[in-house]
Amino acid sequence: MSSNQSQTRSAYEEQAQGGLFARFLSTVEWLGNLLPHPVTLFAILAVGIVFISGILGYFDIAVADPRPEGASGRSADGVISVVSLMSAEGLQRIVTNLVTNFTGFAPLGTVLVALLGVSVAEHSGMLSAAMRGLVMNAPKKVVTFAIVFAGIVSNTASELGYVVLIPLAAMIFHSLGRHPLAGLAAAFAGVSAGYSANLLLGTVDPLLSGITEAAAQMIDPEYVVGPEVNWYFMFISTFVVAIMGAIVTDKIVEPRLGKFDESHAPAGLEKQQMDPPTRQEKKALAWAGVSFLVTCAILALTVVPEWGILRNPETGEVQNSPFLKGIVAFIFITFAIPGFVYGRIAGTMKNDKDIIDAMSKSMGSMGLYITLVFFAAQFVAFFKWTNLGTVLAVKGAALLQSVGLDGPSVFILFILMCGMVNLSLGSASAQWAVTAPIFVPMLMLLGYAPEVIQAAYRIGDSVTNVISPMMSYFGLILAMAARYRKDLGMGTLIAMMLPYTMVFIVGWGLLFFIWVFLLGMPVGPGAATYYG
Repeated sequence: MSSNQSQTRSAYEEQAQGGLFARFLSTVEWLGNLLPHPVTLFAILAVGIVFISGILGYFDIAVADPRPEGASGRSADGVISVVSLMSAEGLQRIVTNLVTNFTGFAPLGTVLVALLGVSVAEHSGMLSAAMRGLVMNAPKKVVTFAIVFAGIVSNTASELGYVVLIPLAAMIFHSLGRHPLAGLAAAFAGVSAGYSANLLLGTVDPLLSGITEAAAQMIDPEYVVGPEVNWYFMFISTFVVAIMGAIVTDKIVEPRLGKFDESHAPAGLEKQQMDPPTRQEKKALAWAGVSFLVTCAILALTVVPEWGILRNPETGEVQNSPFLKGIVAFIFITFAIPGFVYGRIAGTMKNDKDIIDAMSKSMGSMGLYITLVFFAAQFVAFFKWTNLGTVLAVKGAALLQSVGLDGPSVFILFILMCGMVNLSLGSASAQWAVTAPIFVPMLMLLGYAPEVIQAAYRIGDSVTNVISPMMSYFGLILAMAARYRKDLGMGTLIAMMLPYTMVFIVGWGLLFFIWVFLLGMPVGPGAATYYG
């Protein structure tokens, strides 16, 4: 081994193990470990809302209703007061609505329906074969870009990117004579730091939009936020994030790692290979692609022509049409049909029983999510009933205006804040359920549309995933990395991924400002930039 390589490794380890930022991350990890389980956290927050509402209600805390006279939902006296749940009426409301709070929580049904379709594509093997084909057939010069890009796209299939693509990427880099940890880092960046970007709508879109809609209705009870409202911005973000990820990997991460030293790996490490798609799998993928195009063509007939039956029946336009309102049903269809076609030809699915088994397996894995939703739904409902969110939003908006932070620059702080919160509260749904009821109404009062607010949130929520020990798959990634470097610790992994976070938050944030405020482009179909 050359002295230069040794010096590079020593410098890298020193950066990972010491320094101000390393101590900061250790503090974040310590604080994060003090937090209870997200389910327990929401239960505590729900109970806390009851007590806080009682105290503030006793002191008659109120603000002027910001909605214009005659607007839907405006209070008769023009004042919004904190409503106490520490009363007989409050207890009655809690008890009688406990079940409907849960069953009526918007993200619950939409996520489960979308997941039913994705589960067919996943368990048939179609998504895994497509990912292997995309990465392993890419020219060597663009293999890094292909890995990051595949990682972003894999997010439509939930954890598939974590359990399939990340170890595959390390194997591919190893087989090419490159550092396997660089391949692992590239895939991890795409799957996790690029979590919110994608070419297609996935399960995260209805999940977030349902929470955003509930928060927006604190200001405008008639406001509707569909799953498609960020699609345009997330589509273009896929390519921008993939390019940034490839550059960071090739120009920063891999050079700092240096040449891979087999002696630092556990004993018995071999150049592992994962087979590319077989001829039968390629044939199945081709037919799945045909079925996807045919399905899309049929769906297009319902909305593209002026006589399309799923256009808005009142205006004849696509905006606010049954097609967009029912987009979750089309996510289900466009994954389930190609998934089954693939399974039939590849031999992994033969009849309806196999489809049902695939759906059942995915539903079986959603137990924790459903439990989390029950308590999150109570918190969101209590927050809305008490008017605490609206009161905080009005006072917060007034504070921002008083210090001159009511322009687009407010989104810089918002994105940074979301990234910081994400270090300790890794679940996208849990974080947004807590922050949306405060920040969506607050930024709406400053004149920004919920769709734009949600798009900004998704940037902050994604970019710090790769440096957050609280991210649910962080331990799994650490174990995968340890296969190539036996003494690798959490600090080394965080330091390796930090450049992605730094470049992504700057580059993705710039894309947001250019797209939304410089070019004036909508973040999704029918999505406005400004509210009011």
